[in-house]
Amino acid sequence: MMSFNRRLSALFAAGALALAAACGGNGAGSSSDKTIDWWHIQSEEPMKSVWAKMAKDFEKAHPGVQIKITALQNEPFKAKMTTAGQSGNPPDLFQSWGGGVLQQQIDAGLVKDLTNDVKPWVDSVSPTAREAYTIDGKIYGIPFDTGMVGFWYNKKLFATAGISEPPATWTEFLDAVKKLKAAGITPIGLAGKEKWPGHFYWTYLAMRQAGKAGLDAAIADGSFDGPDFVKAGENLAALAALDPFQKGFLGAPYGEGAESQAALMGNGKVAIELMGQWAPATQTGASGREEERGIGDDLGFFPFPAVEGGKGAQTEILGGGNGFAVGGNAPPETVEFLEFIMKPENYRVAVENGSYIPVVEGTDDAYPDERVQPLLETVSEATAFQLYLDQAYPPAVGETINDSTAALIAGEMTPDDVAKAIADTAKKEIQ
Repeated sequence: MMSFNRRLSALFAAGALALAAACGGNGAGSSSDKTIDWWHIQSEEPMKSVWAKMAKDFEKAHPGVQIKITALQNEPFKAKMTTAGQSGNPPDLFQSWGGGVLQQQIDAGLVKDLTNDVKPWVDSVSPTAREAYTIDGKIYGIPFDTGMVGFWYNKKLFATAGISEPPATWTEFLDAVKKLKAAGITPIGLAGKEKWPGHFYWTYLAMRQAGKAGLDAAIADGSFDGPDFVKAGENLAALAALDPFQKGFLGAPYGEGAESQAALMGNGKVAIELMGQWAPATQTGASGREEERGIGDDLGFFPFPAVEGGKGAQTEILGGGNGFAVGGNAPPETVEFLEFIMKPENYRVAVENGSYIPVVEGTDDAYPDERVQPLLETVSEATAFQLYLDQAYPPAVGETINDSTAALIAGEMTPDDVAKAIADTAKKEIQ
């Protein structure tokens, strides 16, 4: 597993993350006592309970310390963090994906420099995964997993529809969607309510059309209104025109409830979802089929297809990982708790339950799900790596991408409208 991490480290280094300009604010404020306010997005089982138990175990070992947990879905978390940041009062420990959002939090004085605090133990954490949290040589966060986004599919439903192998091109992917619909199978599960799952489609199509180099050039000058990005929107619109998503997808959540994207995959009600390395565990937890591991061995993986005529290669991947940052005025016990989470004996519990790709030395053997092996192989062969756009770019740009993509899928914006909206926001943010 560490060889995988070394490979990904080189990719992170080769593709510099786009970082944001400073946002306003005066430092951060939090508790002066021994209460740790912890916000994370593991709001579904099994990880919701795993993190809760870890907090209780730390409290027992540290009398007088209390850990107050706020577990939120992805988008509510982002909204709540924005409000906390504007007030200059972030939580003591909070979810982070690094990149441009973390940069803005640093510039606003909301995040603690952890460089010296974690020096005794940080070398046990993969340097690969630390890249997104290391800015100007200083460490501002600690990752707890890493990986990529790709297509998870139901092998049994593919076979029923007469699809013998995963599609390798966008045309083949659209043909597969048509075959699934013809067989009476809902092709794709999508959490339209969340918006961020939809941005994966536009991002990959933009990468396949413009190439990673084209994406980097666009954020440098805001030229997201160029023909490659309009074409990406046209390809996504062509998919949406096939009506490939489940009924009510515009109001569907990602991981909570029987009608969530993850539950639909885990219960075999849709054939495909575009999601990250956490998908198998989330499908299992959301579906309530723990013994069967969701759809079990019927679950397969394939990378996002190549786009005919595009400049990008199928070996250019989108991904990232989850991590934690510490608020600027967090009590000292917060860093101690972060170290506690990352201790191999504790961290391996998270790996075993959450299917997190291990980033701590000595925990590779804890990884439970062999179904993710094709994803790891795809990463090992990757030639370029792009952090999620709603994290790599300034928050306003990421929000525009998410909102515009959702509107395009819903038929409320045209590909030209989307490209112009993203370009206009990007040009404002990079001035």
